[in-house]
Amino acid sequence: MRPDVTHPPTVTCDSLGKTWKGGLAAVSPTDLVLHAGQTTALVGPSGCGKSTILRMVAGLETPSTGCVTIDGAPPAEILRRAGLSVAFQDPSLLPWRTVRGNIELALTLARHPVDRAAVDQLIMLVGLDGFGDTRPAELSGGMRQRAAIARALATEPRLLLLDEPFGAVDELTRQQLVQDLPRIWEARGTTTLLVTHSVTEAVMLSDRVIVLSPRPAKVVADIDIPLPRPRFPGLARTPEFVTLVDDVFAALSHGAAMADRTIAAQ
Repeated sequence: MRPDVTHPPTVTCDSLGKTWKGGLAAVSPTDLVLHAGQTTALVGPSGCGKSTILRMVAGLETPSTGCVTIDGAPPAEILRRAGLSVAFQDPSLLPWRTVRGNIELALTLARHPVDRAAVDQLIMLVGLDGFGDTRPAELSGGMRQRAAIARALATEPRLLLLDEPFGAVDELTRQQLVQDLPRIWEARGTTTLLVTHSVTEAVMLSDRVIVLSPRPAKVVADIDIPLPRPRFPGLARTPEFVTLVDDVFAALSHGAAMADRTIAAQ
């Protein structure tokens, strides 16, 4: 059966693990389900394996153990049918194309019609209005990142993978994007996986936060985020939000302590 890329998928990681050449373990065998239509955030210490998990879900890294299936199909099949899109911290824009040209190329490669009005709307949404005909070399790092986010959203993917997507933008723009962009994937019912170092950002954006231990990554906590949507700016000051942020930090500390005990016992 061919996978349905018109509806948000469920992603299943079954004993998913990764060990690099030389024997360095990046991800311990992990069972994880990303529920259809939800936004799931992965948080953990720097270098713990968050991005490696995301890349295996995207089909860009081969697991050493286990597998990933997206509604029962391998990631390569979903990629082939343009059912998933990835935005990395490194924008990787084509330097000879303008902002608009980079976004339109994503549509062309996915065999989607190029709707110039829709592309212009995306450019405006990410705060690049007036820069559609500008090439990447003329943009700041944060502006290039915003263009990459627009490119990832252009094909209306059913599965959206975001690896530190706001890392290069200034704080004011970051806050605005955190408010504006979820409305796009929420309206489309997109299944979203977000990798972030920011606990506050994870709680603000997600329906669920998966806390990972230091490398090799293993799940320390799976925290439900039962906050109302749409999320409003003042939500971060409410007791409910602060409690959830504290819960995530407590899980991170617990994971670090577990890792320290394991190292001490070796």
